[in-house]
Amino acid sequence: MSDQNNVDKLRDILFETLGDLKNKENPMDIERAKAISDVAQTIINTAKVEIDHARITGAPHTTRFIAESVAQEQQELPKGGYIHKIGQRHNN
Repeated sequence: MSDQNNVDKLRDILFETLGDLKNKENPMDIERAKAISDVAQTIINTAKVEIDHARITGAPHTTRFIAESVAQEQQELPKGGYIHKIGQRHNN
């Protein structure tokens, strides 16, 4: 996958598809739009699996689809517990 294929590029493509569907003079074929949507969902699902795998195993972030900084933030989230309204942390 090239470095330009990332979540931002996918959003651009999906918004272009939406614009093409809304074009009353020359609308995109519905079946083609559905195919684009299905492929986009598959790409998103594979990225989710990679992120989940990295979080569970502690492996380094490997996908280029989601920016490194976003994946790093997800890995640094606390494992459990809650913070009370008055700011005291309780671990489960």
